[in-house]
Amino acid sequence: MQSSGDKLWSGRFNEPVTELVKRYTASVDFDKRLAEFDIQGSLAHASMLNKVGILSAEDLDAIRQGMADILADIRADNFEWSLDLEDVHMNIERRLTEKVGDAGKRLHTGRSRNDQVATDIRLWLRHTIDLHLKEVAELQTSLLELASAHTDTVMPGFTHLQVAQPVTFGHHLLAYFEMLQRDAERLADCRKRVNRLPLGSAALAGTSYPIDRHYVAEQLGFEAVTENSLDSVSDRDFAIEYTAAASLIMTHLSRLSEELILWMSPRYGFIDLADRFCTGSSIMPQKKNPDVPELVRGKTGRVNGHLMGLLTLMKGQPLAYNKDNQEDKEPLFDTADTLSMTLTIYADMMRGVKVKPEAMRNAVLQGFATATDLADYLVKKGLPFRDAHEAVALAVRHAEQQSCDIADLSLETLQSFSSLVAADVFEVLTPEGSLASRNHIGGTAPVQVKAAIERAKTRILAK
Repeated sequence: MQSSGDKLWSGRFNEPVTELVKRYTASVDFDKRLAEFDIQGSLAHASMLNKVGILSAEDLDAIRQGMADILADIRADNFEWSLDLEDVHMNIERRLTEKVGDAGKRLHTGRSRNDQVATDIRLWLRHTIDLHLKEVAELQTSLLELASAHTDTVMPGFTHLQVAQPVTFGHHLLAYFEMLQRDAERLADCRKRVNRLPLGSAALAGTSYPIDRHYVAEQLGFEAVTENSLDSVSDRDFAIEYTAAASLIMTHLSRLSEELILWMSPRYGFIDLADRFCTGSSIMPQKKNPDVPELVRGKTGRVNGHLMGLLTLMKGQPLAYNKDNQEDKEPLFDTADTLSMTLTIYADMMRGVKVKPEAMRNAVLQGFATATDLADYLVKKGLPFRDAHEAVALAVRHAEQQSCDIADLSLETLQSFSSLVAADVFEVLTPEGSLASRNHIGGTAPVQVKAAIERAKTRILAK
């Protein structure tokens, strides 16, 4: 006889939990999104119990039919979730028992909610990572499309936010392709450690039933089983690793967002964003605000915060499972939702970027961007680099005083800084000449940018 309420564990207790404690400890409001993965895991577990002779064929058939009905109800939003049953696992198990009787009560043989939830999270996260890989690939594709249209478009490259050397806009975009490529590789690598089955670890020590964990792993598509039952139910390092990878993706997109915001400002005027990614002002009718990239910057802090939260969640926990781990799901789910929306909207936003090549080229001409090219020219003529550096620095100072670019200085003036200067110097002082001279793999020469784009198309992980 149960004396403390309608809990599946309540036989041990003399009084029910209070309503406040019930609300405080329940997780069903957010972990119900694991429902389909919980059902997948339960069906594989039931099949294994039948295989090893613990569950009859009749009970297995009843469980399969009951779960099919429950899944249909959940997908149709006809499933009634109960806070009294605490979490997604107990809600589904209780409904199954109502439908199929004792067969539903036998399903939990040889497992615990501890290894059950660890399995569900891994199934969900594996699925989520697969979606992210496709989303990253879509964004990479949109970057390549834009880069392909601007392999020859010159713009200033910056260091310290000061004009440094000419690059092409296509080359600049490929930098973000490379960041995303590493991000995709990190996600794919993380997936390997996510894709290990903890089910069978039970509460913490394994189970006395003759289970077949490898069979369950094969049914669920896991590459391996976890090797230690204590570790299997208690650690969430795979979730932390995923959140770290997500934080890096968001950080990379935050950097690109900062550049889009700067480039769109009138002081730069390099690009314009499509109206669908911007908003206006309630008081200033002329305003067009880059809200989406600004929000990406803001949401990056949100995801980074989730990473710190998960690290802090784990840092003081002794083995094995503790209720603290219930707090892993909300930051994990929000990280996934935020990252997925950001990647999806970014892929579309980059296709809506309107480039203004003249503004980019004019900016190059205002910042002495070919000064290094002049120094390299003198070195090739036989001048030591440090002497060439000094001569060009003097030329830049003179051009600055004259309010012109070094390319606008006369031949005679340039020769006053070094006798090695000849008439061919002007070939290296144009932005296009500077670009063409950097003709090696990884360089910004248009021919190299075009080749890099073709290589990049074959490197995208999720096709």
